Amino acid sequence: MKTVLITGCSSGFGLEIARYFLNRDWQVVATMRTPRADVLPPSDRLRVLTLDVTDRESIRKAVVAAGPIDVLVNNAGFGAASPAELIPMATVRDIFETNTFGTIALTQAVLPQFRQRRAGVVVNVTSSVTLKALPLIAAYSASKAAVNAFTESTALEVEPFGVRVRLVLPGRAPDTRFGENARARIHGFDHAAYADLAGKVVAGLQDTSSPITRAADVAEAVWRAATDPSSPMRIPAGADAEAWAAEVR
Repeated sequence: MKTVLITGCSSGFGLEIARYFLNRDWQVVATMRTPRADVLPPSDRLRVLTLDVTDRESIRKAVVAAGPIDVLVNNAGFGAASPAELIPMATVRDIFETNTFGTIALTQAVLPQFRQRRAGVVVNVTSSVTLKALPLIAAYSASKAAVNAFTESTALEVEPFGVRVRLVLPGRAPDTRFGENARARIHGFDHAAYADLAGKVVAGLQDTSSPITRAADVAEAVWRAATDPSSPMRIPAGADAEAWAAEVR
């Protein structure tokens, strides 16, 4: 029986990914900054561990507690919305600490066991905004684009050891807490120079008539990346993400 370790499982994509793998008889190590076993169905194949991806000691403890794994899914992350000139640098650093440095650190912690066993898969969940630029999320987009570059370079390094590294790029997902969390970190939307643009962006985000991404779309894409050796490096997840990916081909 194979084992997957997933970060950011308290809600949204991570929670759905954990459910998806549990339903397919995998052993699941679901990690969260504040563990809540009640968000997932009871199972003797489920372990819920504490993990803060910005804390090196927390990463070390979680990897040791998890034991040997077959797949790592780096999903933990958060966003913030702001004109680039107005976003506080403390927020920028927080975004990169979680989205970028956390992904790199956890990948570093797991790759040695994959390399030694000559088997394993790393799946990094980034965003389709790295395919199509959108306003007011420059720092978030940059943090995810950095993970794309890290992933693609790392994949070349570890392929000779039988290790695969893949990207899943979700689109807009209004049915998760991600957007809610991002709205809690809005800066500068009331600035006179950017108010009109901010109003248009907010209206666009509230429009559910256009194609969107569901958490189930992301779980299916992660499953494909984890289990299909022929899967491409970049897998768009959701109708909007797939449309954007087609535009840049």
